[in-house]
Amino acid sequence: LEPTVAEAINRAASQIEAKNPNLADKDKVAQAVGVGAIKFYDLKTDRTNGYDFDLEAMVSFEGETGPYVQYAHARIQSILRKANFNPSNSDNYSLNDVESWEIIKLIQDFPRIIVRAADNFEPSIIAKFAINLAQCFNKYYAHTRILDEDAEISSRLALCYATATVLKESLRLLGVDAPNEM
Repeated sequence: LEPTVAEAINRAASQIEAKNPNLADKDKVAQAVGVGAIKFYDLKTDRTNGYDFDLEAMVSFEGETGPYVQYAHARIQSILRKANFNPSNSDNYSLNDVESWEIIKLIQDFPRIIVRAADNFEPSIIAKFAINLAQCFNKYYAHTRILDEDAEISSRLALCYATATVLKESLRLLGVDAPNEM
């Protein structure tokens, strides 16, 4: 197992170097991503089903993988840092677009997801939820100018903050770290 974990960490380090060569804690992040990739890949599969062990697929930043979810979390943290967002300074929220409400509905369902996963002894329910939320956020990110200074910026940033919080908690429940930068 140790050689496999080491290879996952090396592959994660290569991808991190390509995406963010100036990242401060590359080794620490590569460790979190490499180890997290293996854990997540194992836990996203229904426990009654087998799967093919594919290290390259596990460590990919694309697709239904742990690094994909971790990267969505890190992207949101970057947005919040750029905006200097403080959740305690937020005011009334109002979002009317479909993409926002898709995320809000998912976040609202998170407590039920946790209960269902626990009741069924099935961590894949949480992993699949995290993938779905990350995909939903990435769609939102692609279609929304989050940092535009307008009447809804506080609402968009609060939605980002809530999404990051739920992604981080989803990963934590699976024993996977959520780096703030990647």
